[in-house]
Amino acid sequence: MKIGRVVGTVVSTISSPVFEGRRLLLCDLLDASGNPEGGYLICVDTVGSGAGEAVLILDEGNSARQVIGMSPAPIRAIVVGVVDQLMVDGELVLREG
Repeated sequence: MKIGRVVGTVVSTISSPVFEGRRLLLCDLLDASGNPEGGYLICVDTVGSGAGEAVLILDEGNSARQVIGMSPAPIRAIVVGVVDQLMVDGELVLREG
């Protein structure tokens, strides 16, 4: 699992049927301090997250397809939660809201 921040949405006029009714989110990856680490993922949203929110990302293709309930499907990463706070070694490093 990874922590990311939603920075936008991805719109595709032609896509696999598995994406119908599902939003694709562009998420910057965050390090353990809650700062951008320089990478990004395009994730299928399963929790209704929005721009600017810190999110929990499942970045394992087979597990992501199991959450969606479709196999085979061209899915690698999905958003499975919204992060309220992140603590590292007992220290609060990220708080949302």
